Amino acid sequence: QVRLVESGGGLVQAGGSLRLSCAASGTIFSINVMGWYRQAPGKQRELVANITDGASTNYADSVKGRFTISRDNAENTLYLQMNSLKPEDTAVYYCYADSVRISRWSVVRDIWGQGTQVTVPS
Repeated sequence: QVRLVESGGGLVQAGGSLRLSCAASGTIFSINVMGWYRQAPGKQRELVANITDGASTNYADSVKGRFTISRDNAENTLYLQMNSLKPEDTAVYYCYADSVRISRWSVVRDIWGQGTQVTVPS
């Protein structure tokens, strides 16, 4: 069974920084695309950024230039460096993996972490 566990959330003042981490555990041969999503109260979950196993990245317009996504394939860990945080970044941040190869013959898909809260007071 593959699990994703996020850490690093918290309360930070506007203009500050946080670094989120997401550790994947279980029997993992490889992970295709990993990403960060967020969901603010009363809003739909939205993509923040994602990254392929080849390190190609994609960002939401709202975070471009402020957030940086990265991954360590050897450690099966995903990161999100968040700088210049704004109150509108307040949300629960979720780690996601679109497909994880767990054996030569098996792939599991659409795995989510439990989320970590990021709060930026106005």
